[in-house]
Amino acid sequence: MTILYEVHNGLYVNLTNKCPCNCTFCLRQEKNSSSLYGDLWLLKEPTVDEIIDEFKKRDLSKYSEIVFCGFGEPTERLYDIFEVCDYLRTVTDLPIRINTNGMADLINNKSTAPDFAGRIDVVSISLNTPNKARFYELTRSKFGPDSFDAMLLFAKSVKPYVKEVVLSTVATTITQEEEAECAKIADDIGVTYRIRPFEDYSEK
Repeated sequence: MTILYEVHNGLYVNLTNKCPCNCTFCLRQEKNSSSLYGDLWLLKEPTVDEIIDEFKKRDLSKYSEIVFCGFGEPTERLYDIFEVCDYLRTVTDLPIRINTNGMADLINNKSTAPDFAGRIDVVSISLNTPNKARFYELTRSKFGPDSFDAMLLFAKSVKPYVKEVVLSTVATTITQEEEAECAKIADDIGVTYRIRPFEDYSEK
C-alpha cells in the first residue's frame, strides 16, 4: 500500500480514495493502469499512526516540501491530516502543502479555515475553469452546482490562516480568455493564480 511517494523533490501523502467529485479528466478513471497513479489506489485507508510510522522511516532532509495529494480528495480526512501535521511540526521545518478541490467546508459540514493555522503552509486549489456551470459539468460534484461558489469562498476564508493560497488551471485545457478570467478571480480574492503544465499531475 503506497502511503508516501516522491514527485520531484517533494514527499507526497496518499491517505484516501474518497472524493466528492467524479471529474471527467481525473486519473481515477484509469485506476487500474500500471502507472504510478494506478499504484496509489488504496485497499484500505491508513490510520494516522500508520502514516506517521511511514514518515519515521524517511530522511525528511532529502525533500523540499511535504504535500498531501493522493488518489482521493485529502480533505475527506482533513482532521487526520491535521494530526499528522501536528506530528510533522515537531520533527521538521519543511513547508506543508495540500492539493485540494476546495470543498473542505462542504465535506466537513463546517468552516474549516481556522484549523489550517500553524499546520498547512500552502493550499493549492483546482479552479479548472472560471465558469460555474462548466465547473459543475467537469467535476460532477455530489454537492451540486453551488460547489463552485463554495470553493471560492473556501479560498477566500483560508487565506488569513496560511502563507499562500493558489488557484490553478491546466495549460491547454481552457482558452486564453478563460485564463484571463481565472486570473481576475484570483486577483479579486487576493490569491495566486497558476497555470500548470498539462503533464504535471503532482499538483491539483
